[in-house]
Amino acid sequence: MNKNKIYPMWFAVLALLIYSVLFVLPGLIGIGYSFTDWSSYSNQLHFVGLENFKTVFSADENYLKIIKNTLVFTLGTTIIKNILGLALAVLLTKSIRLLNFHRGVMFLPSVLSTLILGMIFTSILNPSSGLLNTFLREIGLGGLAKPWLTSPHYAFKSVMAVDIWRGTGYIMTILIAGILSISQDYYEACSIDGASSWQKFRFITLPLLLPTLATTTVLNVIYGLKVFDMIYALTNGGPGKATTEVLYTAVFKKFGTGQYAIGTALSSVMFVFMVVIGFFMIRMMTKDEVQE
Repeated sequence: MNKNKIYPMWFAVLALLIYSVLFVLPGLIGIGYSFTDWSSYSNQLHFVGLENFKTVFSADENYLKIIKNTLVFTLGTTIIKNILGLALAVLLTKSIRLLNFHRGVMFLPSVLSTLILGMIFTSILNPSSGLLNTFLREIGLGGLAKPWLTSPHYAFKSVMAVDIWRGTGYIMTILIAGILSISQDYYEACSIDGASSWQKFRFITLPLLLPTLATTTVLNVIYGLKVFDMIYALTNGGPGKATTEVLYTAVFKKFGTGQYAIGTALSSVMFVFMVVIGFFMIRMMTKDEVQE
């Protein structure tokens, strides 16, 4: 391909038009519906202003708890996935036996269907007949057996743990690629100067890996804000009232019951969160990054 070739302007205009029609316009229409009383119970559509958003942010409803769950899930899984993914990436770029095998094993959960994994872990974490509690009882640690998915105290933490287990390998793979792209000349120069492994990591690996960490952070944040299938498969928002409910499961249920206006209002809130948080995360993660 000739990199110096100048393509006609209408190439970009056509692409922008298609993107606008298929993605931007439906989003704007959805935001517009959030200011109405759109539902399956009436053929009439009336403008209600900010009433739906007042309902979403009302303390009398569970929507504030749902928003909090979404933000906690996003923050918690993002931090832990990045930390574990970075630790595994550093470990699996060393010269160890069966290196590719270990990488494949760590990456495997991320390629499996999230919905299927949710169904599997629903069985594993069953409080009475689940594999985890049965194993704990068999080895004499029955006191550690808990109602992982049926107790409000443990359910949300269990869902986060399963999602972290599923997604860490994917983050690890991205970070491995970032580490392998760092020139070995830096490490050789540090070795000559007598630097320790920790100093090499702190002053070479971590600064040069910041752009990759920014990417994994943004990917995790976007995934966390729009998580649905894992929650739906494991708890469906329960136990109890909105214990593990997040924005997308709430939107799904509102549309399922014909409350379209509230559903679109929740979608609009989620969209704003994704744009604002994503923007500030990129700014924060890239302002001090080091270029090779």
